[in-house]
Amino acid sequence: MVHENGTLDATLAAAAGDDPALLAELRAAFVESLERQIDLLRRARCDGNWEVAALRLRGLAASFHATALLQLADEAVAAAPGDPAILRKLEDFTRAFAADPA
Repeated sequence: MVHENGTLDATLAAAAGDDPALLAELRAAFVESLERQIDLLRRARCDGNWEVAALRLRGLAASFHATALLQLADEAVAAAPGDPAILRKLEDFTRAFAADPA
């Protein structure tokens, strides 16, 4: 999967202004929230819990204009609980975003 986070980075940079420490803090908070939603997906054992976690993930992506993550969240909404393929894609996205200091 190609990691595309330009819009996400622009949104975070606009919020942080010229403060690199704030930008780093915002990126870390985004990754933490993303990891929390992925963990909820991973632990979901029923359609309802999976859907709630997937919709929360979708909301996170939408609020930060993270197009690639929004597409993955849509995949998660449509997937069956515990779908290993979407969980792997989300983990790859998270790892790539966290590794890219922008």
